[in-house]
Amino acid sequence: MYLNSPVTQFEGFSLTTEPNGEEVELERDALELPPLTRPSLPAANGAAANGDGGIYLAQRGNSLAIQKSEELQKTLLNHRHERHLVILQDFPDPDALSCAWAYQLIAQQYDIKCEIIYAGTLSHQENIALVKLTTLPAQRWTMQTLKSKDLLSYQGFVLIDNQGTTSQLLAAVQQAGLPLVVLVDHHSLQGELKAEFTDVRPYVRATATIFTQYLQSGLLTLDSSISQHVKCATALMHGLRSDTNRLMQAQEEDFMAAAYLSRFYDAQLLNAVLQANRSKRVMDVIERSLKNRIVQNNFSIAGVGYLRYDDRDAIPQAADFLVTEENVHTAVVYGIVHDEDDELEVVIGSLRTTKLTLDPDEFIKEAFGQDSTGRFFGGGRTGAGGFEIPMGFLSGGNENSAYAKMKWEVFDAQIKQKLLKLVNPKDNPIQS
Repeated sequence: MYLNSPVTQFEGFSLTTEPNGEEVELERDALELPPLTRPSLPAANGAAANGDGGIYLAQRGNSLAIQKSEELQKTLLNHRHERHLVILQDFPDPDALSCAWAYQLIAQQYDIKCEIIYAGTLSHQENIALVKLTTLPAQRWTMQTLKSKDLLSYQGFVLIDNQGTTSQLLAAVQQAGLPLVVLVDHHSLQGELKAEFTDVRPYVRATATIFTQYLQSGLLTLDSSISQHVKCATALMHGLRSDTNRLMQAQEEDFMAAAYLSRFYDAQLLNAVLQANRSKRVMDVIERSLKNRIVQNNFSIAGVGYLRYDDRDAIPQAADFLVTEENVHTAVVYGIVHDEDDELEVVIGSLRTTKLTLDPDEFIKEAFGQDSTGRFFGGGRTGAGGFEIPMGFLSGGNENSAYAKMKWEVFDAQIKQKLLKLVNPKDNPIQS
């Protein structure tokens, strides 16, 4: 899941020339790339005879995976010997981190050098443990760091597990004129993005599932004797597990991906990542959410006040906790997050739900709407969603405790009002 920040529209840049078939084959031979494998598919009439729609879906999934893998390979062949930036959301989760690493390993076979970057921070204890224990090659580029970088030394950028609505880095990359080469995501469409290669599948539970299918198709042959492959497979397993709620929300494609990764991942390493302890500050935010929550129509809504930028991931963890309460099917937790480096404040919130008929993406978009540019303040996927609302002119000034309290009370009331209009339209949260 990811949270939304200012959206930017992208214009794709396609290469004007393409290698002919002979040139592609020559380059493949030169790079010693394995041919893409084509798993055998059950006969369509067999599915009809058995009345089994699941087999048809499996066929469709396999066919699409092969098609997309071939398209991605063609794109990578067109960009060999280049340097690319792989841009993640400001607060990358295990799904994003693991898929970016898998993409980097795939791209290396085409002599494409990729740098995995994000502008925010890793504050969730499992994300920190994942990066440290696997030595996952992700770098934090703040807006200050960006000033010292020569973006013209890169020939393109890639979006993994996001669609450009969640990174502070996008504006600078666009201004440098870098083309969007690859976009792979499993969230609902956030806008009209144009990339040379696009694979957006909202019905797939995790982007890690999509990348595992790329591996199965032969874009990268995993080898258990290569430590880097084992660690990447472990990271992908963690990403898949995380975005499917420990496989509780997994579908057939996700289980098949997990089965494939089970041949290569390190169970002991994954257990070490999952055993990472919550910090005291995260526990304090969870405690605040418990004290401040209101429960109506099986929705638990809690504002947790002000948080440091580095503690932002405490909000989704608090939502994860509140949704486990008896007679609660949906939890929304939000707070004002302060970025001391840039003197910015944003309202950040997370939604978690176990209600199958509630679409987090639709719910959040209906509750908070769009800004003046048409950008939605939030979105989601199955079972989870988030929103991010810039405070603009009202940022800062919290040295005066009375003013800070008054500002929080106004934002708290406004968010509750927008949420409760959907939860219980008869209520007026401001009067209550």
